[in-house]
Amino acid sequence: MLFPMISADDVLHQPLRAQFEVFLDEHRQALHDCLDDLTEEQVRRQLVPSQTTLLGLVKHASFVERVWFDQAVTGRSRAEIGIPESADDSFVLDDSDTIASVRADFLEACAASRRAVADLTLDDELTGNRRGPLPLRWVYLHMLRELAQHCGHADILREQLGLTSELGDA
Repeated sequence: MLFPMISADDVLHQPLRAQFEVFLDEHRQALHDCLDDLTEEQVRRQLVPSQTTLLGLVKHASFVERVWFDQAVTGRSRAEIGIPESADDSFVLDDSDTIASVRADFLEACAASRRAVADLTLDDELTGNRRGPLPLRWVYLHMLRELAQHCGHADILREQLGLTSELGDA
């Protein structure tokens, strides 16, 4: 396990922030693990009409972490952060993208996310998003929705590859 894995049941009576962080890490771990036991060719295989691939999903998740926990917190532009201007472009793979490199970037993006908000409260407003000021609690909820959606996409793509998925225990 690469993310702190505390069971959701263990934080049932903990503060909301602890609950958010446990659920975020569960989804982060599931996205990271969606590449397990696959070849470089399999993770790049385009199985749906969009440009979504398993490797592209994890690469996109790194982009999302940086949009919501860097750009929204610091106000830095996407160019300054070094990420694409559009979410669609964040799925695009280049020849240097491998399972190892995309995973390493994702782990760094998640670690940076934690550091960026470590001293903030759920009520602190993040001013760097195009929507305007948003409380950190809204960002946590948005990220949970985003990561859960992509875990579902990963489950389906793994099924299409003929693999049984254990990413989303209900």
